[in-house]
Amino acid sequence: MKITKVETLHCYAGWRPWSFIKISTDDGVVGYSECTDSHGSPRGIAGCVKDLEPLLVGQDPRAVEKLYWDMYRATRQSPGSVIQKAIGGIENALLDIKAKALGVPVYELFGGPIRDQVRVYWSHCGTTRVRSGKVIGTPPIRTREDVVKLGREVVRRGFTALKTNIIILKKPPYVLMQGFKRESGSTALNVSREIIGALETFIEALREGVGKKVDICLDLNFNFKTEGNILIAKALEKFDLMWLELDTYTPKALLKVKNFTKTPICSGEDLYGTRDYRPFFELHAMDIAAVDVIWNGFAQSKKIADMAETYEMNVAPHNHYSHLATLISAHFCASVPNLRILEVDVDDVDWKDDLVTDPPKIKNGYLSIPSKPGWGADLNEEVLRAHPWEPH
Repeated sequence: MKITKVETLHCYAGWRPWSFIKISTDDGVVGYSECTDSHGSPRGIAGCVKDLEPLLVGQDPRAVEKLYWDMYRATRQSPGSVIQKAIGGIENALLDIKAKALGVPVYELFGGPIRDQVRVYWSHCGTTRVRSGKVIGTPPIRTREDVVKLGREVVRRGFTALKTNIIILKKPPYVLMQGFKRESGSTALNVSREIIGALETFIEALREGVGKKVDICLDLNFNFKTEGNILIAKALEKFDLMWLELDTYTPKALLKVKNFTKTPICSGEDLYGTRDYRPFFELHAMDIAAVDVIWNGFAQSKKIADMAETYEMNVAPHNHYSHLATLISAHFCASVPNLRILEVDVDDVDWKDDLVTDPPKIKNGYLSIPSKPGWGADLNEEVLRAHPWEPH
């Protein structure tokens, strides 16, 4: 079996592109993966994949570890970022091919499943409705009562956990994203009493809606410096969050936040490979390690999880993409002993289920681990082509 072609495919999911990798072989087996980079550079990933294709064409796709290190060596002077996302996507498509060729699910290549279902949380709960609700047709969120109703909807739909972001209930409401975009906040990444008060109002309304039995997580992303993260962590301790999530590339800064609060700290979604995670693990700077399986690649993510286990730390996949990424992350969840919970996006375009041949099955807050060969589903390219993405 030899690789004949490596392609990047995109579609437009209402408010962001979804990106995928397709690897074809000379005996007809096709491998798919997702490499979505919503807030980064989809064209950059596509360019990296194109640059790496000559290393892969003519090679046996089943030699996954060898090909990973071939790609890593070829790009060693530019580690991480879109290059790692391209390599991770290629690695996952190769694993899809190998598992399909053997007629087994991918997790069978890594010792078989530890569990047959995994608890999930509703990610970007409220966030997507505030910033993209008109595009995807979800109920609007304008007032505190709307937030309470959303919390009741979470319970009604069987979820036992959710994660949200910094939603400010002004007129109009908005999501504070000063760490990423310029339309709110400032480059100084300061926190204010107004922001803390708005967060208290929002989380209090969510808690009222979901009651005491549903876990709430809050993701601060890159929106504040260490000082701001500490102030928010202390202010929100009364809400008994499942975790407070934040991003930083400085291990000691994260440790400082962790030491100032009794709320568990989750971090790491923007880290790549064991080299990035190691200094955080050595300081035990986080309680839960977020691992992006489609960006790191499945085998490399498994190595990160194995290292986290040696530091008595659990992992939680970072997963806010299409169903294909959810299936890939589900295989990861089946393969690691030290698992916390799986992230899934619920509010999305109405054709999301049609994009894969067998969507994930979620019931009563748990996702069933897929059992078909490969990732358990293929990409429906006809549906993808019906929703083209044009860079703008």
